[in-house]
Order: sequence, then structure tokens, then C-alpha cells
Amino acid sequence: MRVLCAWLILGMWVLLYGGESHTRVIPLAKSKFAIENGEEHKLVELSGEAYIVVSLRTEEADGMIYAVDEEGVLWWADAVSSGALGNDTPEGIFTVWRKDRSYMSKTHPDESGVNNMDFALWFTHQGHAIHLGNNDVKSYGCVHVANVTARALFAWAKKGKTRVVITGTHYLPFVYDDWEKAGYGLTSQTPPHIEAYLQTLVPIVPEIPK
Repeated sequence: MRVLCAWLILGMWVLLYGGESHTRVIPLAKSKFAIENGEEHKLVELSGEAYIVVSLRTEEADGMIYAVDEEGVLWWADAVSSGALGNDTPEGIFTVWRKDRSYMSKTHPDESGVNNMDFALWFTHQGHAIHLGNNDVKSYGCVHVANVTARALFAWAKKGKTRVVITGTHYLPFVYDDWEKAGYGLTSQTPPHIEAYLQTLVPIVPEIPK
């Protein structure tokens, strides 16, 4: 009976928080997200929590990763790559459940024998993680980030606590003011896909707490 209940709870978590191919996560504000799964809808508010937002590398999203601390401060942002067609990175709101400083993929090992998933922050039990990788090449479903980003997020994220939001839509408009204040912006090092988006981006005025 306890096993059955556990599976029912897990099933409800997946249904409402994502992980399936038809799940969509839509940012409504800096810390507020709508999760759509078929006819099921749920609002999730993450204010007061530490979380990472990955806006996937698609035409409808930013191709960027953002880290927001418990005070609501955006303290890190960088470019990412995500899953190729057929190996899509699943949308949803997850929790970092495991961390590995050094790791070699068991399903897609590197022929050179060099680890290809270092600084891994695992957010699904199906093998999806944020990890060090080429952030300009599509993946098998993981989120690839550059060396400095992989190290910074790995040191900051807490197992069993830090949330991971994966969305297939734009998130930058909600944090654009913070993004600029943190010293980010259009430079000669800005990836072309981000530069193109910045030229059309319309910032969203932050909500004023009531």
C-alpha cells in the first residue's frame, strides 16, 4: 500500500510539475510560472527559494541559463545549448537531486575516455543534467554550459533544495532590468542568437508586491 501511494504521489508530481513531452512551463513573472500539461494547469511561485531557470536553445526561447538566489537576486546568466530534435530537454520544474563533480555519460561515453558530464547537476531521474559542455552544440537532452558557469552553479546549487525551471519560452524580459544591473548586455562576446533576440526584446516591468 505504501509503495502504491508513493507511486501515486510521484505520478501526480510528474503530471503537475513536468517531465513529459507535452508539458509546458510559461513564465508569468520573475518567480512565477504556469505549468500546463494537457488540461491540467498549476501555478508555481518560487519567491524565497534559490532556483535556476533554463530558457531552452530554441527559436521561441532565449538559449540562456539564469540563477536567482533566495533574495530574488539574479546573480548569474550565460548562454546554453539544449537537446536536439528527438532528444528534447524536458520542460518542467524540478529539484537538483544529485551532484557529480566528475562524470562520464554511461549512454553516450566519450571515445577519448575524457569525462563529458563534469560539474553535473541532475534534475531528472532519466539522466538529464546541467553540466560542462559545448554550449553551441545541441545535446542528447542535457543542458550544456561553459566552464566558468558550470563551476559557479555547481558550487552554489544545493542537492535536494535548488529548483530547476526548464521552459521553452522566453524568460529574459522578466529579468532584463536585473540582467543589465548585474553587468550583462550586448558585447562583442555575445552569441549571435542572443544578440538577435536582444534587438527585438521588450522588457516586462516587474510586478510591485502588494
